[in-house]
Amino acid sequence: MRNQRRFKRHDLAALASQAMLERGLEPEFPPAVELELSRLAASHRRPAADAPEEQGSKIADLRALPWCSLDNDDSLDLDQLTACQREAGGGLRLFVAVADVDALVHRDSAIDRHARHNTCSVYTSARIFPMLPERLSTDLSSLNPQQDRLALVTEMLIDGQGDLLDSRIYRARVRNQAKLAYDATSAWLLGEAELPAAAQAWPGMDEQLRLQDAMAQTLRARRHAHGSLEFETLQPRVIFEGDRVVDLQQQEQNRARQLIEEFMIATNGCCARFLASHGGASLRRVVRSPERWARIREEANKYGEQLPSSPDANALEGFLARRRRADPLRFPDLSLIIIKLMGSGEYVVERPGREPIGHFGLAEREYTHATAPNRRYPDLISQRMVKALLAGRPAPYSPAELEDLALHCTQQEDAARKVERRMRKSEAALFLEPRLGEVFSALVTGHGASGIWVRLLTPPVEGMLVGHAPELRLGQRLRVRLVGCNIERGFIDFEYVQG
Repeated sequence: MRNQRRFKRHDLAALASQAMLERGLEPEFPPAVELELSRLAASHRRPAADAPEEQGSKIADLRALPWCSLDNDDSLDLDQLTACQREAGGGLRLFVAVADVDALVHRDSAIDRHARHNTCSVYTSARIFPMLPERLSTDLSSLNPQQDRLALVTEMLIDGQGDLLDSRIYRARVRNQAKLAYDATSAWLLGEAELPAAAQAWPGMDEQLRLQDAMAQTLRARRHAHGSLEFETLQPRVIFEGDRVVDLQQQEQNRARQLIEEFMIATNGCCARFLASHGGASLRRVVRSPERWARIREEANKYGEQLPSSPDANALEGFLARRRRADPLRFPDLSLIIIKLMGSGEYVVERPGREPIGHFGLAEREYTHATAPNRRYPDLISQRMVKALLAGRPAPYSPAELEDLALHCTQQEDAARKVERRMRKSEAALFLEPRLGEVFSALVTGHGASGIWVRLLTPPVEGMLVGHAPELRLGQRLRVRLVGCNIERGFIDFEYVQG
C-alpha cells in the first residue's frame, strides 16, 4: 500500500531517533555534555601544542613524517593516520597514529558518561548519531589536515613476507599532511584516475601511498593464508541531495579500504599484545570458534564441498574463496548465511595466564579494538589502559569494571547495529516507493515461516514475496513486481511475475 504522505529526510531522522530510544540508546546529548563541551573548547584550542609530558610517558615529535588519512568522502571524524618507511633488507617500518581522545575526554566526565552509555556512533543516511559531540570528534580530537595533534602511535617493523618483527607504542605529536578519500585514492592506485590534489600537495606522497598499498596487500595475502575469512555483504545506503533521495549505493570494497583495514588489524593486534605483555587484564574483541560448525558444514555440502569435522578457518576460507570465484552474483547471500552461523563478535576480558579466545574470522589469537576512539568506547578504554602503562600509573579500570564494560559494550553495539539495519530497510523503502508497479530481476534469498525473501539485482534491495508463487528454490532467478513499500516499518513487498 502506498504511504499516505511523502516522507522527507527529517522524517527518517525522526524514525532513527525513535529506533535509538527503543533500543536503549540516547540520540541526544544531555545539557551537562553541552556545558562541559563549551568549557573544554575554550581551554583546549591547541591541545597538541601545549600538552605536558606525563611522568614516564614522553611525547615524541613525529610531525615531519608523511602522514595521511584515508576515509570516506564525507568523514570528518578522523581517528587514524598512516605513514611508512623503507628498511634495509626489503622490510618496511609502519607507523599508525590514533587520535588521543583521552587527552580531552576524561573518565567519568559528562561527555565520557554519555559515550559510555551509547558505546559507539550510530550511522544512518538521514542522520549520524556521534558517540562524542561533533566539536570534539570532528575538530578538537580529530586528526584534521595541517593541524598539530596528540596521538598514540604504534610503530611496527614488518618484513617482506608480512611477518611482524617488532613493535612499540608511544605518545607523539603528529600532523596530517593529506586528507584523502577511499574511492579517489583507490582509483589512482589502480591507474584509473589522477593522484588526488591533497596528495599532490605533499612531495613524495605518491611514493608513500604506493609503499603503503604494497605493504597492505602483503599483509592481506599473509592473513588469508592463515585462514582469515573474507565475506561480501550488501548494505546499500540512500544518497540525499538536501531533503531529496537521489540514489541508493552499495559501498564497494577497494584497494584504499583494504589498506586501512590491514593496518588497523595489525595495530589492534599490537595493542592487545602490548597490554598482555604487562600482565594485566584487558578488553578484547573476539569471535568465538563457531558452535554451529555442523550447520556450516551442511551449507558447504550443498555445493559439493566437504569441510573438516571441527572448526577450521583455513578450510572455510578456501571454500568461500572458491564460491566467490564460481558464483559472485550469489556470494553475498552465502556470506550472510555463514556470518549468521558463525555468531557475532563480542567484548570479553582477557586475564593473564589464560588462553586467548581469539578472533576466528580474522584468524588472530590476540585482538582488541583500539583504533577508533572517536567512534567506539572500547577503543577509548584500550587507549586509557595503554597510556596508564606508558606513564607508570595504575590501570584505570579494575578487572571487575572491565567485565561490566565488556558486557555493556557488546549489548549496546548490538543495539546500534540493529538500529542501522532497521533504518537501511526504511531508507530502501523510501528509495523504491516512487517505483511501485515496476518489474525487477531478483534472486530467492530465503525461506521462512513468514514467507519467501528475494533480493533485487539492481538496486540490491531485499523484500518479501507476497501472493501466489510457484515452488521456488534458494538462489533461483525470477522476475518480481514491486507492490508495496511501508517506510515507517521498513517493509518492501513484491509479487511473482510469470515468465
